[in-house]
Amino acid sequence: MDRQVSFGSGDDAFSEDFAEELATEFEFAQQGDHPAPANLPIKLIVQIPCFNEEETLPRVLADIPREIDGVDCIEVQVIDDGSSDRTVEVAQANGVQHIVRNKSNKGLARSFQAGINNAVSQGADIIVNTDGDHQYPGRHIADLVRPIIEGRADVVIGDRNPSENPEFSALKRSLQKVGSAVVENLSGIEVGDAVSGFRAYSRDAALKINVMTSFSYTTETLIHAGRSGLTVEFVPIKTNSATRPSRLFKSMQSFLRRQVVSILRSYFMYRSLSAFMTLGLVMAAIGLIPILRFVYFFAIGQGDGNIQSLVIGSMLAGLGYITFVIAFLSDSIATNRRISEECLERLRRMEAQSGKHVSNGENR
Repeated sequence: MDRQVSFGSGDDAFSEDFAEELATEFEFAQQGDHPAPANLPIKLIVQIPCFNEEETLPRVLADIPREIDGVDCIEVQVIDDGSSDRTVEVAQANGVQHIVRNKSNKGLARSFQAGINNAVSQGADIIVNTDGDHQYPGRHIADLVRPIIEGRADVVIGDRNPSENPEFSALKRSLQKVGSAVVENLSGIEVGDAVSGFRAYSRDAALKINVMTSFSYTTETLIHAGRSGLTVEFVPIKTNSATRPSRLFKSMQSFLRRQVVSILRSYFMYRSLSAFMTLGLVMAAIGLIPILRFVYFFAIGQGDGNIQSLVIGSMLAGLGYITFVIAFLSDSIATNRRISEECLERLRRMEAQSGKHVSNGENR
């Protein structure tokens, strides 16, 4: 039975056991994140988001290593995003330990988040995400988990070296370079391959993940990791030849449009004060030009015929002022969001410790 917490005259406070649990969790959070003792077993879960991947899934599963130095237990998790083919049956036939099923197609980002939540609830110390189209060779999984095992990184991303990868077109290489530069600016970390889906997360890093979009998690989680102070490392990897066109987007224009929207959302989310202040300053500066024009003509006695300059300038200056106000309001909202994320992280820790997990999907 789920614990209920209410505030008000009837139940004035938390139940005592919940309050003690919350206090314990707060004390743990105050101590900071520390590596687990070396003698504790390390559990790795390799998760594979899938949407109609019955043809390529067997190759992906066969390619996953059964043993990795420093890892005591390796399990596989498939997230079925409402597939209409035999993806689930193929996963079951190949002995997949965990299957998370979405009743309908919810998109890659939400499937990724559902998989992360379930992997944490299953006791994963490290989570590796790979694609169901067999783009990423399984032999590189060991390369991803090694920096986490050695305590050098919280998040490790497979760098496909987009600028020189022959599998990418010239246009895609250029866009990847620009996108990585933008994400690097927003996250504050050196970025090699911003949209690579082949990545590993420590347990602590996984508990901090909170994907807001339904399109793709790659850039958003990378920016969030940098802004959260997590250590991110990129390791070079090779890729397999493409087995099919990407199902994430129908065209390069669609992919570019969605990524731009995702990056802009992240920019206004994590740098709301500077973003709106800059926008307000630009509008106010533009509005000042026609105002000064009107003042000049008014000073020489020709103001009657230039009143439109004053009107336009005043409107732009007013919009600039309103944007300044929005800047401070959005900064306050961003502060509340950070507090909410900290509370959500602590709640996830308590759920993981108690063995409880709430998910929109179904786990086998």
